[in-house]
Amino acid sequence: MRPVDHEPPRALDPAAQLRDTEERLLSALRAGDERAFLTLARAHHGSLVRVARGYVRRVEIAEEVAQEAWQGFFESLPRFEPHTATVKTWLFRILVNCARARQRKERHSMPMSSLTPEQQDDEGPVVSPERFSAEGEVWAGHWSSPPRKFVLDDPAISRETRELLTAAIHGLPEQQREVMTLRDVEGWSADEVCTALALSEMNQRVLLHRARSRVRAYLEDQLGEVQ
Repeated sequence: MRPVDHEPPRALDPAAQLRDTEERLLSALRAGDERAFLTLARAHHGSLVRVARGYVRRVEIAEEVAQEAWQGFFESLPRFEPHTATVKTWLFRILVNCARARQRKERHSMPMSSLTPEQQDDEGPVVSPERFSAEGEVWAGHWSSPPRKFVLDDPAISRETRELLTAAIHGLPEQQREVMTLRDVEGWSADEVCTALALSEMNQRVLLHRARSRVRAYLEDQLGEVQ
């Protein structure tokens, strides 16, 4: 009698695994599972506050904005459609909307003179033309030294530089700050940022490029050439 061949179960592809995880998380949240909420809160509350901090002047207000986002998230669960976003990107989309609303409220009581030039003007050149290869050189018109990704928790970055980075990111125009915070501070993928902020892939790339360019220029002004 021939032995029966037992094929090992096929592993789900990453996309299918993500869908399965999302479905189980969403079902648990809708059922009021406290453990699911605590898991979600531990994973994302700190990030919510950090992102909100880019819109408001005090950390305690950022905490309030994060709490508003949690409330909005749970109120929206019955109508959330998983095919439009992940649980994480949906949560942060709500956070950004809450933060923008709070920022508008704060600006009503803030004189225009208190806004930084970066907050008042999102146009104009960001980097000197000398930073690009000249006509006749190899890769004419391209960066001779491109802006790089900045990671705030990189142990190689000094405390002083980290503080300057935080200040530079906080002073960026709104959309640039949103994209750079999620990409370079929170470590999101481009697809996640596009979903959370409702941006096209091209627009996300341009905003990130301009943000990194501005931050690099600021650091060079404060510290000298940034490698």
